[in-house]
Amino acid sequence: MYRYKIMIVDDDKLLQNSLKNVLSEKYDTLVVGKGEDAIQLLHQQAVDLVLLDVRLPGQDGIETLAQIKARESDLLVIMMTAYEDVKTVITSMKMGAYDYLVKPLEIEELEIIVEKALDNLKLKKEVEELRKNYLKEFNVGNIIGESAAIKKAIDFADKVAKSYDTTVLIEGETGVGKEVIARTIQSRSARFHKPFVIINCGAISKDLVESEMFGYERGTFTGGLQEGKKGQLEMADGGTLLLDEISELLPSSQVKLLRFLEEKEFFPVGGTQKRRVDIRIIAATNKSLKLECQAGRFREDLYYRLNVAKITIPPLRERQVDIMPLALFFMNSFNEKFGKNFRGIEAAARQLLLDYPWRGNVRELRNAIERVILMEEGEAILPAHLAFLGLAPPENSLQKTAAPGLQLPAQGVNLEELTKSLIIQALDASHGNRTRAAKLLGLTRPTLIYRLEKYGIQP
Repeated sequence: MYRYKIMIVDDDKLLQNSLKNVLSEKYDTLVVGKGEDAIQLLHQQAVDLVLLDVRLPGQDGIETLAQIKARESDLLVIMMTAYEDVKTVITSMKMGAYDYLVKPLEIEELEIIVEKALDNLKLKKEVEELRKNYLKEFNVGNIIGESAAIKKAIDFADKVAKSYDTTVLIEGETGVGKEVIARTIQSRSARFHKPFVIINCGAISKDLVESEMFGYERGTFTGGLQEGKKGQLEMADGGTLLLDEISELLPSSQVKLLRFLEEKEFFPVGGTQKRRVDIRIIAATNKSLKLECQAGRFREDLYYRLNVAKITIPPLRERQVDIMPLALFFMNSFNEKFGKNFRGIEAAARQLLLDYPWRGNVRELRNAIERVILMEEGEAILPAHLAFLGLAPPENSLQKTAAPGLQLPAQGVNLEELTKSLIIQALDASHGNRTRAAKLLGLTRPTLIYRLEKYGIQP
């Protein structure tokens, strides 16, 4: 099991020994007495957290913090000061310190702050590891998922990207990530440095689709630009044109698009001279084009032209295994955006997310997590935070089964779950009174409150 490595930077020998004795039971510790020695040691080996005294001989703690952050901006640093120096504390926090402790240190407070910092680090590492694994396996960004279906879609997109101009059809419900797959194809192709242009065929007035796509010549329209206008086909020259919601194209526009796909040439609206462009066409739709053809709403010959390489993205409800990785990824992203510190999703809230149908797919999940991180406070997403989804939360966590006995079973136990269960029992026995529950557990009230927040337990 991985042991976090903590560096203690303080010139007080007695405090050095005390901190080392307290922390070494759970963590690997390194001790130095000067800021210069700390910087030198960081060049030699990696650490996860630094306990840094403000007042040091020679280079002080603030200067040492600046050098640490310049070298490794994400490294966790907790400042220690013997004085209630507000200016120093504010300066260190602005420079990126995670938290601070005031001497004489209270061991219990120290343990809580260190544990919170390392829990935060663990979450970031998990999300980063997930991201790196997919970047390494598929060489794409911002695509999160563990299901076989999404991996298959990404793998196929990666293969299609190696071709220069193969036409691609992407089918899937609204919000599944069709545009993300299209951008992946563009970024992995030889056209990656060229334009990526999108036409939403369902959002543009049907009377203007052709002029938007093919452009128009001077004097074609009353009120149009005198010099005419380039269409999106020309704007995408050399790159990729995504025709989103292509099933909404009018029959007349379908004919002109078919002709372009066959000849790679087109006439601008009102024009008499052909123009030629070099682009890849990617079409996307939330409908089945095959069924649209059978219903007579889409040209069959155009369908066959578009259906050279087809990627189907299943809805999120059919790939439940992707929900939690996506939710954690979005939580981490919105933590950074809104300056929040949500570190996880409570078990009952996870179940709510898994049970929800997600008719809006990944887009709806992203919006839901954004709303929670923006509107709520705390360190874990709780069932109450998801009430707007309209699902009833599971039974109150206080009514869950009692903890196993204190005798260690042969098969072992999950210590985190055991701790959580004991806290629930104590709260139940004290009828939700936190002070009495803390006494039953041999904890201080602040420590119990921290545990309640950590495990998402609501008395």
